[in-house]
Amino acid sequence: MRRSVISALTTLVLLGAGTLVSTPAVAAPLACDGISTGSFSGSAGGSEYLCAKEGDLLDVRIGDVHATQPSLGYDEVYYKLGRYTLGKDAINKKFDDWCEANGQIQAATATSASTLKDPSSFTCQIPVGQETAESIAPMKTVVVGPRGDLYLTDGHHTLTSFIETADGGPDLHVRLRVLGNLSGLSEGAFWTEMEKNKWVWSRDVDGNQVPVQSLPKSVGLANFADDKYRSLMYFSRDIGFAAGTIPFQEFYWGAWVRDAAPVDLTNWNRDDLSSYLSTVKSVTKAQTALAGDAVVDSGFTATDLGVLPAWNDGKAESKGEFAKLSKPYTDDKPGKIAYALAYKATL
Repeated sequence: MRRSVISALTTLVLLGAGTLVSTPAVAAPLACDGISTGSFSGSAGGSEYLCAKEGDLLDVRIGDVHATQPSLGYDEVYYKLGRYTLGKDAINKKFDDWCEANGQIQAATATSASTLKDPSSFTCQIPVGQETAESIAPMKTVVVGPRGDLYLTDGHHTLTSFIETADGGPDLHVRLRVLGNLSGLSEGAFWTEMEKNKWVWSRDVDGNQVPVQSLPKSVGLANFADDKYRSLMYFSRDIGFAAGTIPFQEFYWGAWVRDAAPVDLTNWNRDDLSSYLSTVKSVTKAQTALAGDAVVDSGFTATDLGVLPAWNDGKAESKGEFAKLSKPYTDDKPGKIAYALAYKATL
């Protein structure tokens, strides 16, 4: 069976103040070393994952993963799909994204005949079996839940983009890294632990709590609501804050934009490049004006959530990440918003 546990060559272990080292990892044992994973009735679900351990890499059919958030920033997905279908890259960005998600850094070669459905039709920078701590770190993560079901804690936008692209779909496979195994818990205890670890985002686009039982059972645009604040924060990366390792980081910032209302978004037009860029600029200026110890949301401070010490990382508006983001689709290297708008125009 292709959907099986694949052991990572290296397991990331945190020592002290965030120090990363590599240690050998072994394949997850079939008997789970004699540790019971619980007795479950009904469907076997993902029972082959019951023995998976933290750090293991699982070869997964992406249509089988459960979501841990009720919404997506649609414009982030539209950017990815625009890059995949209207892109100007020498190698289609979808192959880079798949290789990175699979623990293989980025694409090395691809042809016009290459397809995500056939990984043998393109190559990644490093082959399977030669993973490093550096290549494993950006992989998307899952938690193993009751019955061995997999719950995605990072990667909803990427996997949704893979489902929505023409040579993707729910049957597409990619490897995911195990963040934790909670399969021995009851359903209620599982969600309590997920909430405790902040491995679930259970607020809707208006900030209201939603029952975890109503979270999407799979990825794909049709399963999620559209969170405009989450989209806004995706485009604000490396301008107002740096992406880190806290799950749902952009949702916390998005909740701050919505609830604290640091800027007036009344005139924000999500279908106009100039308006979108102006909004990103205003919001990220407000971000970088925060004190590092200012609480943004859920106890996380601006420093916790990666706020930059200076807007656009200290670069002029015509330089750095904001300049890249500002480029129109007519440019040789369009910005992310331009790609999103170009794709939306095709819908």
